[in-house]
Amino acid sequence: MPEELPTSLLMFIASRAAISRVLEAVHAAGHDDVTVAQARLLMGVDPGGTRLSVLADRAQVAKQTATALVDKLERAGYVERVRDPADGRARLVRLTGRGEGLVPLARAEEARIEQEWAAHLGPRRTARLREALELLREVTDPYR
Repeated sequence: MPEELPTSLLMFIASRAAISRVLEAVHAAGHDDVTVAQARLLMGVDPGGTRLSVLADRAQVAKQTATALVDKLERAGYVERVRDPADGRARLVRLTGRGEGLVPLARAEEARIEQEWAAHLGPRRTARLREALELLREVTDPYR
């Protein structure tokens, strides 16, 4: 009998599948220069911009790695570094117009994924899954 997988691994498998699909949609729309590592970093950029150290933490990479990823994203025109209005010495990473153009592509694919998963699970299980994940977020998301 196969070993039962831990819940955290099951969540990771579903998350990985969703991220792969979103990245495929972004590539299909002509943004094939975005890597998985860059996409993970882009997912952490807040609307007004985000400090590099926060992006590194959210993407679970070293600050040096985040810096290299942001450098490449900046050269490709997806992000820019701007002064932090709350602290003139600090810099924020902010999406450019090109970077903001990725958001509707990602959201559309996320909606398709949710529809497919809801069709597979049914409305009751989908609602319960979402409720459980929202409750888990209370104890797992330091950026809420």
